[in-house]
Amino acid sequence: MKLTFLGATRTVTGSKYLIEAADKKILIDCGLFQGYKELRLRNWTAFPIPPAEIDAVVLTHAHLDHSGYLPLLVKQGFRGKIYCTPPTFDLCKLLLPDSGYIQEEDAKRANKYRYSKHDPAVPLYTLADAEESLKYFKPQPFGKDITIAEGLHFRFERNGHILGASWVLLTAEKRTVLFSGDIGRPHDPVMKAPVLPGEADYVVVESTYGDRRHEPTDPLDQLEPIIKHTAARGGTVIIPAFAVGRAQSMMYYLHALKSAHRMPNIPVYLDSPMAIGATDVLEKYLNEHRLNRDQCTAVTDSVTYIHSVEESKKLDTNHFPKVIIAASGMATGGRVLHHIKSLGSDRQNTILFTGFQAGGTRGDRMLKGEKEVKIHGFMVPINAEIAELDNMSAHADYEEILNWLGHMRKPPIKTFVTHGEESAALAMKGHIEDWLGWKCEMPDYMHTALL
Repeated sequence: MKLTFLGATRTVTGSKYLIEAADKKILIDCGLFQGYKELRLRNWTAFPIPPAEIDAVVLTHAHLDHSGYLPLLVKQGFRGKIYCTPPTFDLCKLLLPDSGYIQEEDAKRANKYRYSKHDPAVPLYTLADAEESLKYFKPQPFGKDITIAEGLHFRFERNGHILGASWVLLTAEKRTVLFSGDIGRPHDPVMKAPVLPGEADYVVVESTYGDRRHEPTDPLDQLEPIIKHTAARGGTVIIPAFAVGRAQSMMYYLHALKSAHRMPNIPVYLDSPMAIGATDVLEKYLNEHRLNRDQCTAVTDSVTYIHSVEESKKLDTNHFPKVIIAASGMATGGRVLHHIKSLGSDRQNTILFTGFQAGGTRGDRMLKGEKEVKIHGFMVPINAEIAELDNMSAHADYEEILNWLGHMRKPPIKTFVTHGEESAALAMKGHIEDWLGWKCEMPDYMHTALL
């Protein structure tokens, strides 16, 4: 069996792992590269192997750094099955077409205002390409062995990161490989705790927060003063949020603050059609998270949904205190860019980041103190207060990952540390070696391991 790392090596984006076994080629995840330009350019280069040769894709969850390359894979000739859990499929039906639409709109805008180096600017893929890729999805339940070929099968187990997210145990040629996907947190107020692993010959584990521990502080205690101080100076809190997962968590926390009378009675807007759709999916799968129907209803009723572009634009001309939750979480696209462009220069406002910011993204640059960011081809001054709540992350920190791995009944032959910036992956490797005594490796891009 051969394992080739086609992404998520020393970066948190572009997750793609190629397994070659039993005369089949299986791709575990198929994500977009994001962040630094040299990474994003990989999206535009030829896929390392002809997509038509890939027999199946096994998808751990719906986030674009794990799923966003699928439309291009199909466009380039892939005709196999895409396996995922039912909630993941429902979320991909929102995320992938939205990704295609945004790329089309970005290309149109670049051509209209002539700020692209390419003439004409073209999208990586289109909304139609994304909708075509959905035809190849084959949803499967958690905990069931799925046979791809004789001697080659896998199963999904819940890992708590977002709705439908899973870790994958793949068995081939009498070897087992566990792919962690993105590991959720054991005490998340919305998502259920990850299912603990049993044993595997090899492990591929994420390391997004491999060099950090989440603060034990209650997120409400950190969020409360940010909302109060911004509202007191008449400002708006702009929250870039991943439409799937983080937007719903933010709605939950803001509802909790309002219910406890710990924030001013100011409106909260969810300005993301995709996040609205994802919230509907949360209500559809009540057995997959901790909230009951009444709690879901109470959370959604506390937020005003913004559907149209016209409604979204009006938010920026409304100078009353408010909270705007809008995608995307790292400010790489979507409606949040328009809000930052309109409101980011005003000192009375706050831009609040609540999740991991990949290196090179606008979110990362603002958190590092840059006072200008390029949006739609123009430099935008950033005078708004920049705040961060990293203890609200949907990713486990290194102690939580170690605890999860520590439940395995015996050490694996080798553990591959991926899906983390280089410093985080290196730290995670050290933690696993020191705490668990396991043999670890940090693979390079395109590295192939014989298992």
